[in-house]
Amino acid sequence: MDFIYKMAIGCVAGFAITMILLRFLPGEKLILGHDRGRKFAQGSEVNVGKPTGVGFYFILVFLIISAVICFIIDPVTSEKGFFESGNAVTGLGLGLIAVLAEMVTGWLDDRSKNPWNEYIKGALDVAVSLVAAFICVHFFGTRVYIAITGTYFDLNPVLFYVLAVILFIVSINATNATDGIDGLSGTLSLLGVFTTFLLAFMADSLIDDNAILVSITFIPTILAYLLYNFHPSKMLMGDAGSRSLGFFIAFFAIYCRVPLLYFIIGLPFLCDGGISILKITVGRLTKRKVILFKNITTPLHDELRKNKKFSVKRVWLVLVLAAGMIDFLYVFTASLLRILGVA
Repeated sequence: MDFIYKMAIGCVAGFAITMILLRFLPGEKLILGHDRGRKFAQGSEVNVGKPTGVGFYFILVFLIISAVICFIIDPVTSEKGFFESGNAVTGLGLGLIAVLAEMVTGWLDDRSKNPWNEYIKGALDVAVSLVAAFICVHFFGTRVYIAITGTYFDLNPVLFYVLAVILFIVSINATNATDGIDGLSGTLSLLGVFTTFLLAFMADSLIDDNAILVSITFIPTILAYLLYNFHPSKMLMGDAGSRSLGFFIAFFAIYCRVPLLYFIIGLPFLCDGGISILKITVGRLTKRKVILFKNITTPLHDELRKNKKFSVKRVWLVLVLAAGMIDFLYVFTASLLRILGVA
């Protein structure tokens, strides 16, 4: 099948099927949980009772359609550069299975009557990350490109593995912590994946047809979800959505050989949800003898809501505009360097 047709299938099917599933929520009573509210989270009471865990639907749509157009309909098994051996194709398939595993662990928590212990969720995140990091090292290699310049270096496999595990865990939890404002986590995830795709596409040799197909499926699928999640939201992605989105953002950056790009695309997640995780972690490790950001309510979106009195829509707008400007400036700088022949 012509590549353009496969792109069209991914784009249209991802959007349309997600829209239909979220409109009717088939099997809602069996599949979904309902929001219990978040302790200490500003404004979380308005979400109590809403269907949660709908990430189960849109992540499945994304994964199934990606698998069909990448591996079933005229699969691409040989590509240029890093992708010649076909190892990347196998690695991508296994990586999508890891996304599924992360989604399932979050979904089981979403639908449970009582919230899972955070240590159990953390252990499951670590387990998935350990396997995924091995997949990345074995199938993609350890060469790392600097997206803005196109220069590269090779890391020691053990060091690469350890850093990949850390990246997965940080991205999973930072994305999850950001999911406290309607539309925020989904929009930031969309921006992150799109920016990664755009920079890898500009470099040409850092992206293959399957990465394009996965991106072209991911973006409209998340857009369809956001139509139901913008304020006032009708439903919530839950851990099934936020944890698997965080995992995929990191995995896609590694697949495109630009894992350091997470310091750009993940900066909004790190500034919003990441500081909350850091604050809690340091506080527990020091038995609350060291409290970071004492005068700031975390996550950052709670600071804006509680102390700055921002509306939900204004918080979303401020954080998304900031993320968009960061991504735009990075892409613009990379483009300028290539025009000038520096990169």
